[in-house]
Amino acid sequence: MGPMAEHSVRMAIVGCGGRGREFAKGVVADGRCEVVALVDPARDRAEAVAKEFGLRSGVYADLEAMLKTERPDAVCLALWTRLHLPAIERCLDAGVRTILCEKPMAETWPKCRRIGDLAERSGATITFCHQRRFAPGNRYLRRLLRDGVFGEVLRLDLYSPPHLLDCGTHTVDQALSFLGEIPGKWVLGGCDLSKTVNYFDVPAEGTAVGVVVFENGVRAQLQFGGPDLDLWGGVRLHGTRGFFEVLWDGEIQRAVVYDDPSWKPEPPEGDPREDVMRHVVADALDAPAKGEEPELSWQKALRAAEILFALYESMRRRERVELPLTNVNDNPMFELLGLEQD
Repeated sequence: MGPMAEHSVRMAIVGCGGRGREFAKGVVADGRCEVVALVDPARDRAEAVAKEFGLRSGVYADLEAMLKTERPDAVCLALWTRLHLPAIERCLDAGVRTILCEKPMAETWPKCRRIGDLAERSGATITFCHQRRFAPGNRYLRRLLRDGVFGEVLRLDLYSPPHLLDCGTHTVDQALSFLGEIPGKWVLGGCDLSKTVNYFDVPAEGTAVGVVVFENGVRAQLQFGGPDLDLWGGVRLHGTRGFFEVLWDGEIQRAVVYDDPSWKPEPPEGDPREDVMRHVVADALDAPAKGEEPELSWQKALRAAEILFALYESMRRRERVELPLTNVNDNPMFELLGLEQD
């Protein structure tokens, strides 16, 4: 079964801030969707997106009203983290079969698992926007790894700005993509709470450090936030035949093959962030028709979330935490910050 026919998808975009605009860019670039609705409590934001992209969409302040009136085939959810699960539940109840959601999955581990359960039971396609997987440099490095250019992977160094869930999710997802989606085996984490951050109404640590050991024995050291970062956000990968350093958006900083000093990487040219959102949309629309797991599948997002929440649980217990993650029914960081849980 081939890709969906042109203009076959009735799409709604929920949330018309910066990320909603990025989703709109991807939907328009893909060219197969009719954007039937824009949803935002601030009507001027929705109207601005409609004007920028030439959309003749209905404008709604309320998700429920939009779902009832428009009955879209697919929905992009560009919402703050705490709103992801309830919005996904409402979309599935309304019969939406394709949901493209902003990352991270949710602000607690049980809510992440709940999203996975809903996706599995419904059979709907649910993806999360780790869009940097589609950056040309990241795709190029994954191809080199599959071809054995850097040999067997030995270890990783992982870096990101502060906030494990909001920023660290990109780096952990990047690492998982380089490792062929190998799950974590155990983690050990620590944090600095002398300074904290709050992104999209999810409070978190100012600095996190730790170790992740994957099921294939590869070890990753991490630092998210804090001083003296080697890379502001990205991965250093050490292999038996060479190593590379790459930022989030696939910008290769260094790459070396030990037995060939003349070798230089030749990543695709152009803006590494250009066009990734078109791939985000195409991934969600095409993969099910091809019988494939989407590149940005909920399964991959859940694997990354499990590592992140296990690191938080390690901080709370002050001990090593083995995976799969069990007996965690909250966000351990909220307890460490003295916050009430939902």
